[in-house]
Amino acid sequence: MRLPLISPRDLTPEQETLAQDMRAVIGTSFQEFVSIDPDGTLVGPFNPWLHLPHVGGKVWDLIKAIGAGTVLPARVREVVILTTGAHFRAAYELYAHAAVAEARGLAPETIAALAAGQRPAGLTAEEALAHDVTAALLAPGPLPDVIYAAARAAFGAQGAQELVHLVGVYALISVTLNGFDVPVPAAGQDRR
Repeated sequence: MRLPLISPRDLTPEQETLAQDMRAVIGTSFQEFVSIDPDGTLVGPFNPWLHLPHVGGKVWDLIKAIGAGTVLPARVREVVILTTGAHFRAAYELYAHAAVAEARGLAPETIAALAAGQRPAGLTAEEALAHDVTAALLAPGPLPDVIYAAARAAFGAQGAQELVHLVGVYALISVTLNGFDVPVPAAGQDRR
């Protein structure tokens, strides 16, 4: 890990404001994986964002925005996130969203295949399309028209746009995790 964890007692006022907002959202939305140490220290991508709160706060706002008013089904979102995390080999992202995907009903073998960078056979048509859109966006060049048209037909105009933004946001998260070499929490650590 390239950035030390910031203890709650060492936060600046600007960091504390951001940390309070993060903890509030984590308390209602991120229960499936460890994101807060027992002493209240934020881990995962949250710690790097606290180190640079004038940027991290904007990233956090973007993450909250991509989750608000979503039209994409929860399982489709998790296919996108796991496919993106696998592309970047972002260990914490894969750890966290494997747990979320399981809670959303994706089969363990599907999660394992996605985390390994594969296209699982057991995906629904919508999930397979989401995987294909994500893979195409993570490849060099523009998203092919035929794939974008299929996404629009399956998810509507808002859903297709949301899907593109979701890949971008989770690419940003994955790069943050990899850039600061954020580790997966220790086995057996309590979820928070």
